[in-house]
Amino acid sequence: MGEEKERRSNIEERRIMNPLNLMPVSTDRYWEPSQGKKHCAVGADLPPEMNWVYTGGEDGARSGVLIRGVRLREAFAASIPLTSSVPTISSPPLCSKNPIFWLLCNSSPQLLSSLHPKMASLPPKAAPFPLFSLLSCSSFFFFLCCFAVYFSFASSEPSSADVVLLLNKIKPALQGSAANAELSSWNVSFPLCLWRGLRWSAGGSAAEIRCEDDLALRSNLSLSSDPSLHLLSIRLPAAALAGSLPPELGLFSYLESLYLDVNSLTGPIPLELGNGPALSDLDLAGNALEGALPPSIWNLCDRLVSLRLHGNDLSGSVPDPAMPSSSCKKLKVLDLSDNRFQGSFPKFVSEFSGLEELDLSNNRFSGSITDSLAGLGKLVRLNLSYNNFTGPLPASFGESKFTAEAFQGNPGLCGPPLGKCGSGSGLSSGAIAGIVIGLLAGAVVLASVSIGWVQGGKRRNRVRKADEEADMVFEEDGNGGGDGKLIVFQGGEHLSLEDVLNATGQVMEKTSYGTVYKAKLADGGNISLRLLREGSCKDQAECSPVIRQLGRVRHENLTALRAFYQGKRGEKLLIYDYHPSRSLHDLLHDTRAGKPLLNWPRRHKIALGVARGLAHLHNGLETPITHGNVRSKNVHIDEYFVPRLTEFGLDKLMVPAVADEMVSAAKCDGYKAPELQKMKKCGSRTDVYAFGILLLEILMGRKPGKGTGEGADLPALVKVAVLEETTMEVFDVEVLKGTRSPMEDGLVQALKLAMGCCAPAAAARPDMNEVVKLLEESRPRNRSALYTPTDRSEIGTPF
Repeated sequence: MGEEKERRSNIEERRIMNPLNLMPVSTDRYWEPSQGKKHCAVGADLPPEMNWVYTGGEDGARSGVLIRGVRLREAFAASIPLTSSVPTISSPPLCSKNPIFWLLCNSSPQLLSSLHPKMASLPPKAAPFPLFSLLSCSSFFFFLCCFAVYFSFASSEPSSADVVLLLNKIKPALQGSAANAELSSWNVSFPLCLWRGLRWSAGGSAAEIRCEDDLALRSNLSLSSDPSLHLLSIRLPAAALAGSLPPELGLFSYLESLYLDVNSLTGPIPLELGNGPALSDLDLAGNALEGALPPSIWNLCDRLVSLRLHGNDLSGSVPDPAMPSSSCKKLKVLDLSDNRFQGSFPKFVSEFSGLEELDLSNNRFSGSITDSLAGLGKLVRLNLSYNNFTGPLPASFGESKFTAEAFQGNPGLCGPPLGKCGSGSGLSSGAIAGIVIGLLAGAVVLASVSIGWVQGGKRRNRVRKADEEADMVFEEDGNGGGDGKLIVFQGGEHLSLEDVLNATGQVMEKTSYGTVYKAKLADGGNISLRLLREGSCKDQAECSPVIRQLGRVRHENLTALRAFYQGKRGEKLLIYDYHPSRSLHDLLHDTRAGKPLLNWPRRHKIALGVARGLAHLHNGLETPITHGNVRSKNVHIDEYFVPRLTEFGLDKLMVPAVADEMVSAAKCDGYKAPELQKMKKCGSRTDVYAFGILLLEILMGRKPGKGTGEGADLPALVKVAVLEETTMEVFDVEVLKGTRSPMEDGLVQALKLAMGCCAPAAAARPDMNEVVKLLEESRPRNRSALYTPTDRSEIGTPF
């Protein structure tokens, strides 16, 4: 030990590393007393933490310590052991044999004291080294000046209270335990204009600093130290934030908007968030926030414009505003859907006179719906579906613009636009007047891809039907029946002769049994037309009951049939609303840029919506309907990631040969159930099998098939992966992004459910009600928002 201590005490200062990444000037052994380890490093192989000074000296307790510093002053101060014996510090090994330390030892007391107070008493020493070493001293002074400028700038502290709060409190809380790439730009070494997702004002006003208009601002490193800076907005959607909401968010005096949607934030919504004096737009959707909604949130009422909290795990009742006068007159959007809220309907919402969108769906609210809700004159979007509301709807809803879709999933609700209270299911009661609209002789002109009808003679008729046809709005015979017949259902009342004359069509899709067109009406609106192939349909007597049944189907996840036209030569045209959406097939398999991210919460939302649509067809109608052609191309996804099934029930319209073609197409695509090899008739269990394949397609991101071409036998791949214990490898990469645990987020449960739906024996498969229940129970904790996180519009963001 004595020899080792003596050896260490004779180690001299050998090395100075610099922040400009120059190569080390020498190689030596160094010692770490705290770990009791020796190290030997050569040149650039030195450890990265050795970025400043390697020290040596005579004090055995301090010699050989590896210094990691950020300022030159600290580095040199630490290079000399600060013991009570100052003369020991100035011994020849330090001050007489090394030109740099000789220079320091012979510098003025003022310079030495600026490095460290105890260094001012160091006595001068003679210089026993050759002249060329003086060049090292001059070089040293050059770098000393550079370092002084560099570090005096880098060490400048932000003087704006908002910047200090952002860096010290907000950033650590939002990013959680691991560093976040999106927040790495929140650093004083970056120009303020490059800090990701932030908007600022300066000069004591709310006027935004327009970084894009001034190139000098985009490179201004000193802007963050401006004491008049104020934070205006934080916009970080889908930024992989995995922390929590800090209470300090309520301390920003000028913060107007906070968009942290589609992240993985956990914990409660802090009470202090309601103290923001300028906060008007708050979007925390699609996270894993839990706990109760703080009553203080209504403190923002006098300025709040939008409040989006959907897709979290919030629970409890929605608290009343603390102040009775809190009418939130500026609030336009209130979305609390996809949470676990319970209790009665929040009646105070009916006092929000400026409300345009209200969504309370997919919660556990109960009781009656307040009559005063119908008095919100500006309300254009309402969704109260899938709760436990009971009793009759306010009478005024029967005459409102809201359809039954806004109230579905509440078994105890009744009254228009739902079924009669105290009677069976169904929509409006009684017969509705028939209106005659003239049609173009010859109906559809395909050669010019133009669709139009010519007005013939008109005759008005009262169409008296039984209650099972109550949803038919009017039936019209053109020119005494010679030009065909148009049947219009609920939601298609706007279709008149003037709307459809000369509507130009664009081919969207062709199948073996028809062609789909996007048709533009004269008023600029669009409709979707499906022209069925001549000879593919059954005769009118057999088609008519099926058409009327399909026209009554209304569900959020099913594309509604608005009208049906049959021409005098037998041509048949199905008329639907046109949705500017993309098919699930395209979203899953399209490799082009610009495709929205399909993470697991969004895929789960899609799968659950499809399951609900099928469950409604199988179990929610007086006469069940089999879809017969479930596949990803027949699932359309809108801008809120709400799925809608198309083509349901069309097999019932087809002659047997065409129906067999549809089954054969399902076989080629991998959706065909095994029992369809023998029996050609589709049923509810064959729909369940096809849904299982669809769910595997959603989870795996692969096209289904039977091992030929691009498609793969998805159930077989899963079985092999289970046997080889590589189950996690079957999931699509995008599915795994952002999930905490495949088991916790419902991935494994969904995979098991999909395989259960694909059971070879039809009797072993669950029905769609069971599928819906299992999917609801295995919701991912970080559920998706109803819109994509970029380029936000007033009600959400389209693709």
